Amino acid sequence: MSRTRSTSRTALLAALGLITATGATATVLGTATAGAAAPGCKVDYQITNQWNTGFGANVTVTNTGDPVASWTVEWSYAGNQQVTQGWNATITQSGAAVTAKNVSYNGTLATGGSTSFGFNGSYTGTNAVPATFTLNGVVCNGATPTTPPTTPPTTPPTTPPTTPPTTPPVGTKADNPYAGAKVYVNPEWAAKAAAEPGGTKVSNQPTGVWLDRIAAINGSATSMGLRAHLDKALEQKGSGELVVQLVVYNLPGRDCAALASNGELGPTEIGRYKTEYIDPIAAILADSKYAGLRIVTTVEIDSLPNLVTNVSGRPTATANCDVMKANGNYITGVGYALKKLGSIGNVYNYIDAGHHGWLGWDDNFGPSAELFKQAAVAEGSTVDNVHGFIVNTANYSALKEDHFTINDSVNGTSVRQSKWVDWNRYTDELSYAQAMRAKLVSIGFNSNLGMLIDTSRNGWGGTARPTGPGALTSVDTYVNGGRYDRRIHLGNWCNQAGAGLGERPQAAPAAGIDAYVWMKPPGESDGASKEIPNNEGKGFDRMCDPTYTGNARNGNSMSGSLPDAPISGQWFSAQFQELLKNAHPAL
Repeated sequence: MSRTRSTSRTALLAALGLITATGATATVLGTATAGAAAPGCKVDYQITNQWNTGFGANVTVTNTGDPVASWTVEWSYAGNQQVTQGWNATITQSGAAVTAKNVSYNGTLATGGSTSFGFNGSYTGTNAVPATFTLNGVVCNGATPTTPPTTPPTTPPTTPPTTPPTTPPVGTKADNPYAGAKVYVNPEWAAKAAAEPGGTKVSNQPTGVWLDRIAAINGSATSMGLRAHLDKALEQKGSGELVVQLVVYNLPGRDCAALASNGELGPTEIGRYKTEYIDPIAAILADSKYAGLRIVTTVEIDSLPNLVTNVSGRPTATANCDVMKANGNYITGVGYALKKLGSIGNVYNYIDAGHHGWLGWDDNFGPSAELFKQAAVAEGSTVDNVHGFIVNTANYSALKEDHFTINDSVNGTSVRQSKWVDWNRYTDELSYAQAMRAKLVSIGFNSNLGMLIDTSRNGWGGTARPTGPGALTSVDTYVNGGRYDRRIHLGNWCNQAGAGLGERPQAAPAAGIDAYVWMKPPGESDGASKEIPNNEGKGFDRMCDPTYTGNARNGNSMSGSLPDAPISGQWFSAQFQELLKNAHPAL
């Protein structure tokens, strides 16, 4: 996929629904009695999940008095409850006393305004709801707590929740679809992974289902179609929530700056894209049979940014990208997909937003955000059809570089001037995703926008992983000696040697981030190392050839690709073994 130079639900804003059937609730009402600035308050404390040694809770605080710019909620436990993990608030505990303070994005509460935070905790014996709460030191009186179930489960769920359960009211969407939900494990990928030596260590991980051609919708005698995956997802769902991750990836003239992932539709075949591809997908997803699933669609990887970075006037321009910019079919196609899929109540659309090694420069970053907005409102769509954005899909950019920052300098020379960073504004995917989120909100996308980061192949572990900063001899030795990302060049994108599995999929891991995901199934090739005839429209891109000495997109560097790779999407055992060996966190 083309990788070229030229934030959620603000963080853990994990929309915490009210699951009254699973536990206790207490509503505490009060009116301020001290000080003109003291607010009146309502605090709703809910035990949303409980097992024999632990529990999850959600707290909603409503300001019924004067507006406040920051808040602190306090309570004390009657038993030995201990908070172990929190989100949407900074939570500390001293003995039985608990203090929850707002974080940067949710401190302001207007009169009548409310916000929620949550946490997981441990306990033994009883788990009574606290009787008294204060907001900014003022008691919220009138507690009417109820007790947890008289016969709570004796064992925790298979995996105790690390993120808040979410059950939004009927007809509304979860703020973060991943919060409190399992994620679909593709049995086809799982079987291939499990058949590999050591593969059972990760074969239970959720990965994306790629609908990369029309035939993938119905499947075949040897591959599952969309309905088959959704039916299997219903089996995996059980009584809880489950996310299904789909990659919608078949635009006309697909991936105009590369060849390995070219598609079946020609540049002008927008009609076929709509009627033979998007419409059938939408019809299946709208089936009421699947209404209980949370369906995440990642829309058209590697499309829109090409219209910024790889068109005339840029050093990396291609004639194919000029064609697609002129005919408008990327914009039309994405807008149409967003409108059709976004109209389905349980579908969550995430648009591809490249990665920091592609769009992190000033002349790419802002124009790309504006282009995303243009596509989001094309074909009658609106920004409300965009739940979020995904970055680093099928790429290798490190999640977080710990040994240098964009603000560092060596002997008076900025890190931005190093050959590796090359004046980029970002050093890693987390900082890029959070900045892109802020930019998108600033130009009109919804303020509760969430981001996904694909961590399927950006772990960069193994023996080559640096344990500290590089030498201070020069800015280049400092950056190159300390960077986790061991690619030859930031623009290299095909079957990279030395890569490893990254962070395991998880919900709400950082501010503005809905989830880390494995949208690209590890072990599936990026493209063939040599030309291989196929009926999927996929060409031979020299960036997948380990002998290739590069082009303007990667600074005329070696490609860094593994040898003997099959066409994109096919299983590549050598790559899978490389990812296992270099996983970070290690397996």
